Amino acid sequence: MSRAEAPPAPAGRRPRALWTFGLLRSELVTTLRRWRTLALLGVLAAVPVLVGIAVKVETRGGSSSGPDGGGGPAFIAQITNNGLFLVFTALAATLPFFLPMAVGVVAGDAIAGEAGGGTLRYLLVAPAGRTRLLLTKYTTVMAFCLLATLVVAVSALAVGALLFPLGDLTTISGTRIGFADGLGRALLIALVVAASLVGVAALGLFVSTLTNSGIAAMATTVGLLITVQILDQIPQLHALRPYLFPHYWLSFADLMRDPVYWDDLVKNLGLQALYAAVFGSAAWARFTAKDISA
Repeated sequence: MSRAEAPPAPAGRRPRALWTFGLLRSELVTTLRRWRTLALLGVLAAVPVLVGIAVKVETRGGSSSGPDGGGGPAFIAQITNNGLFLVFTALAATLPFFLPMAVGVVAGDAIAGEAGGGTLRYLLVAPAGRTRLLLTKYTTVMAFCLLATLVVAVSALAVGALLFPLGDLTTISGTRIGFADGLGRALLIALVVAASLVGVAALGLFVSTLTNSGIAAMATTVGLLITVQILDQIPQLHALRPYLFPHYWLSFADLMRDPVYWDDLVKNLGLQALYAAVFGSAAWARFTAKDISA
């Protein structure tokens, strides 16, 4: 794996903060320039387009996509009345798999990809150090979480505005709110969805420190994600399910209630923070003690 823009080698007594900022900027640019990253973002942007076209075609055909007429994601029955609901539907459709898979791929490649490409030892040249490098990598992955979520939301908003009317919308509770308020809630939901992925990002980063193969790290992270998703659907594991990181992912729908239900939202954010702390600490312990030979 070639590095598109490597940080300049530290010169003399160059301030550490300045060098760290340069490293972070380089990591962000390098990640966003990779064809793999662009392909992932392209797929995420295409999901709202496909959902919007499918709903539009179904509407023209006279079919019903109401709550009892289809098994689509939450809010899908409201898209024809207000295109803003496509944002909520697209996020609900991508959060269980597409968004975490994309984050898992980026996080899994963060350290292992550098080791496999022979650039890891160069990145560890002082004054960066292993802790600073690991924090920079995790910050980059979290930035990708936000970017990927916003790509889905913006694509959905554009398609919704193009294919369906916009205006005041009805909340899950049955109350009416203005379009500006709805747009604000859409942004807040996107931020909550992005925050829901920090646990996956930490897990992927930890896996990335265990191997020198980027492909193996990415595959393992995605495999673990799928496994946990399956476990979360098994009723017999009801005592364990609330502790699995995907369990409260769709709680963002509570932001469309009036008043907002905060219980599951707080549980979700707290659970993600716990996973980030546990796997982030495990990644730091592994990476700081790892023998870097490449």
